[in-house]
Amino acid sequence: MKKIAIVGAGGIAHYHIKGFRAAGADVVAIVDINQELSKEFADKYNIKYTFKKIDDCLEVFKDLDGVSVAVPNAFHKSIVINALEKGLSVFCEKPPALNAKEMYEIELAYKNSGKLLMFDFNNRAREESQILKHYINSDKSFKTNSAQAYWVRRNGIPGIGGWFTNKKISGGGPAIDLIHMLDLSLYFMSYPKPKVIMASSNDDFMGNKCFKGPWGIADNSKGITDVESAIQAFITFDNGSSLILRNSWAELIEREKAGVCFQGNHFGGLMERLFGIDGIDETSTDICKIFTYELDHQVDKDIKFIPDFAMGREASASNFIESLEGKAEPLNKPEEAVILMEIVDAIYESAKTGLPIIMENK
Repeated sequence: MKKIAIVGAGGIAHYHIKGFRAAGADVVAIVDINQELSKEFADKYNIKYTFKKIDDCLEVFKDLDGVSVAVPNAFHKSIVINALEKGLSVFCEKPPALNAKEMYEIELAYKNSGKLLMFDFNNRAREESQILKHYINSDKSFKTNSAQAYWVRRNGIPGIGGWFTNKKISGGGPAIDLIHMLDLSLYFMSYPKPKVIMASSNDDFMGNKCFKGPWGIADNSKGITDVESAIQAFITFDNGSSLILRNSWAELIEREKAGVCFQGNHFGGLMERLFGIDGIDETSTDICKIFTYELDHQVDKDIKFIPDFAMGREASASNFIESLEGKAEPLNKPEEAVILMEIVDAIYESAKTGLPIIMENK
């Protein structure tokens, strides 16, 4: 039985512990500088030990197998590298880091450690994602021509003036926070190398409480709000394919929706979550389709699947444990995270300068 400690007692950690336990792991400790929050979390899940630092945890659990990192983005790099250097495998929340430079440092520590490093790109673990990926992998001559990735919200700022809206701590707004569909589209496209990136952004509604989401962290009137509220990008790849990206926390649209649509040489695919007007997962509707042609006719196929309102968060954590035990292949790899963060960096650079970014010159 693998022994795991969770670093960070915030909301996302609830999914981690459920996924770890479902895969048969023993969650032995919670690590958080906020001991009041840590003990509250530990009591809820009947966990005996809490610590302020991972080093303190290792003094008690010298046979610890791994940690999950569920803390604000600015602390991912230091905690992940520290854990890898101490011989622990790591499951880290998205985004992998604040930027590509940090991700390069993480990748080096990973290569030197010989341990497992995964990131919580949980939407890959959803059943409909795996169905579409199976279609793609089953067609040896399939190629993706284009794709569209989007997670757009009408009112979805996750707390105003908290760490989400502080670029120094978060790395940015929806471009980096809602990184899921960008990653998922690249996953379906087999992570091609980006060639040219052009982007634009706006911050029209940042600070406007009318656009605050139904979840997230408490507002901080003395906090910083210096990130974008919406961003758009067009990306071309070295294999000739292209991708359109739309991410927003606050935008005057009909409703929140998140999805990926791709077009290939033999078929196209769509998976999408349409959120209810309250923006809550449990009131959403999930769609998965294949677009193709048969016997000289255009054909749409509705894929049957079990909706996962946790959007694969628990299944992703379970995959980490199963991968540690050699029972499954990891759903993501650190080298993909490097490409992802390079793309995010270029999106922000292009949005700032108004110029296309030529990736092969970087």
